Amino acid sequence: MEGLPVSRPEPGFAFDQTGKMTLLLSILAFAVRLKLEEMKLMSSGYAEVNGIKLYHEIYGQGEPLVLIHGGLTTIDEMQGWVQPLAEKRRVIAVEMQGHGRTADTDRPMSFATMGDDIAALLNHLKIPKAFVVGHSFGGAIAIRVAIQHPDKVRRLVVVSSPHARSAWYPETQEGMSQVDARLAENMMHTPTGKFSKQWPEPQRFPQFLDKMGKMMSKDYDWSADIAKLPMPVLLVFADNDSVSLKHIAEFFALLGGGVKEPGWLNTRLSKPRLAVVPGYSHYNFISSPEVPQIVGKFLADPLTHPPEGAAAASQVAPAPEKTQ
Repeated sequence: MEGLPVSRPEPGFAFDQTGKMTLLLSILAFAVRLKLEEMKLMSSGYAEVNGIKLYHEIYGQGEPLVLIHGGLTTIDEMQGWVQPLAEKRRVIAVEMQGHGRTADTDRPMSFATMGDDIAALLNHLKIPKAFVVGHSFGGAIAIRVAIQHPDKVRRLVVVSSPHARSAWYPETQEGMSQVDARLAENMMHTPTGKFSKQWPEPQRFPQFLDKMGKMMSKDYDWSADIAKLPMPVLLVFADNDSVSLKHIAEFFALLGGGVKEPGWLNTRLSKPRLAVVPGYSHYNFISSPEVPQIVGKFLADPLTHPPEGAAAASQVAPAPEKTQ
């Protein structure tokens, strides 16, 4: 679920001044991509879940973390994030329906269904609970996992994905609505054309684009469900993202963030966290080394902030909120 660049061609859905849609896949992450043998690849394979064979790779050891890629990308484009995240954790990188080595099927595409796929994958791997991290299209799937299977999500990280379709800039929404099979031929000479050739059935690529376009054209607003999420949540956006800062603040407030003064001793910090990273757009955010650093810090944070030192003795503060 990539957005629309405004000033220059970027990976994702580019919408130029003439209104012609072009689909490009990000290659910015290639510079930071490492060879698989250097990435502590522990295992790879397929899990039969909900009528599809879901491809996944596992890196590192430790607490499990599911990493979900953006739209029309694969695990390969996530390698710049896998490496730092796998240094202390067991990263399960997934390729969703119709992406990379996971074949498309006749099954309709929806964020809800793919959220169920992630929960089924965790069951397949005998993992009761995991950190779930998703970027863009993958962020929407991560949200659905948390809504539909909260018992499976230890902490949720949403990168560059809003709580409602209306939160995307109008140009982005228009670009999403124009994704269909007619783009397939033009894409054969772009990096996205290489993406389609990775498929078990590359001839299905035009049909897949139709399905992606229909899914991304559907309206959604998950505000009510998001407000009920029980787990700690981190939102990460670029300062030039395809979602306005106004809507980012609304998303944060739905989670209970940014609605009260935390106090001098930070004893009333809210459970959710928000990071806005400067100098990036929606399309080159995948190349940001800051994102995995921010994510790693959040996952390690005890999320409790008791008073410390002499200042604490001189101030009576409310007890910290109970956190997970």
